[in-house]
Amino acid sequence: MTHPFLDLGPLSAQHFAEIEARVAGLLATEQDVVIMQGEALLPLEGCIRGAARPGTTALNVITGPYGQTFGNWLRDSGATVIDLAVPFHTAVTADQVRAAFAEHPEIDFVSLVHAEAATGNTNPVAEIGAVVREHGALFMLDAVASVAAEPLLPDAWGVDLCVIGAQKAMGGPAGVSAVSVSERAWERIAANPQAPRRSYLSLLDWKERWIDGGRKALLHAPAQLEMLALEACVERIEAEGLEALMARHATAAAAVRAGAIALGGGLEPYVHDAVDAAPVATTLRTPAGVDASALVAGALAADPGLPLVAGGGALAKEMIRVNHYGPDAARGVVHASLAALGAALGETGVVVDLENARRAVTDAFATA
Repeated sequence: MTHPFLDLGPLSAQHFAEIEARVAGLLATEQDVVIMQGEALLPLEGCIRGAARPGTTALNVITGPYGQTFGNWLRDSGATVIDLAVPFHTAVTADQVRAAFAEHPEIDFVSLVHAEAATGNTNPVAEIGAVVREHGALFMLDAVASVAAEPLLPDAWGVDLCVIGAQKAMGGPAGVSAVSVSERAWERIAANPQAPRRSYLSLLDWKERWIDGGRKALLHAPAQLEMLALEACVERIEAEGLEALMARHATAAAAVRAGAIALGGGLEPYVHDAVDAAPVATTLRTPAGVDASALVAGALAADPGLPLVAGGGALAKEMIRVNHYGPDAARGVVHASLAALGAALGETGVVVDLENARRAVTDAFATA
C-alpha cells in the first residue's frame, strides 16, 4: 500500500538548503541559519552549551518558565549566572537590563525569551538589544513563540543567536527548528573547548560540515516530513504576507483581552498592561475562589478542540491561557473560546455577560 506520508523520495541537500534560505528570508537575516532536526529545545540547549563555559558570566532574564530552564543549562555549563526575574504579569525593561550591567559589568552573555506563551507576556527586544550591544555581550533570544506573531529582526536588534520554532504562530511542525548565528557567536562557540562536537547538540558540526562545506552534504538523514511541512508553512506565510499574519495575531490578542473584560464575572487579563501582552497567547486570571484548571475542563467539555489550557505548576489554580496562534488567530476561535469560558464560569454561580463579550470581540476585529 502506498501512503502520501510514507512513500516519499529523498530530500536532497539542495532542497534542504532552499528551505533554510526561505527561513532566513522570514527572519530578514544575513547571518547563517541552521535548521536543526528536532523541537526548539534542541537548538536552545545547543546555543547555551556551545557559548557558555566556566568563566562566562550570564545575565539570564526570567519572565516565564523557559528563562528558568536556561539558567539551569547555564549553570550546568559552568557559567556564573545572574538571574533577572520579573513578575509574570509584566515584561522586563531595558532599564532593568542596564542596571544589571551596571552592577555586574563582567556580564558577557545574555539570554532572553521574546514572547512567553506560557505566561502571556512579551519583552522589548529591540531596546534590550541596544543595551546588550553597548556592553559587547553575546545575546541569545528564544523567539519560538514570537516569530510570525510580532516583529522579529535579529540582525537589526543585535541578536547573536536567535532560535525559532514553527509550531506556534507559523502554524507549522514542532519537529524542526532553526537558529540564526552571528559571526561573533561562531567565534565564541569555536573558542569554547567544551562546546558540543560530534553531537546532536553541536552547532559547530553544522558550521564545519554543512555551511563551510558549501551545503553540499547533510550531516545525517533529514527529518523529511517535518522539513516538507516547514516548507509548506513558510509558503503559506509568504502567500498571506508576514505583515498580515502579524496583524491577525495582534487583533486576536486584542479581541481576547477586550472580550474577557467585557465578559465580567471577575475574569481579567493576567498581564496588566496591553503593551506587555504577547500576541501569540493571552493569559487570564480567574476570579477568587474559581479554580482555573476546573474552569478550563468545564469549557473543554463543551468543545475539546478549543485552544484553552490552564497555567502550569502553581499557576494552574489561577491562570487560563488562550492560545490564539497560527490558524487559531481567528474571530470564530476567539468567540468560541470566550463563550465556552463564560458558560463554564456561569455554571459556578458567577454572573457573566456573554452578549457583551461577543460584541467586544466583534468590535475588536471590525476595527482592526
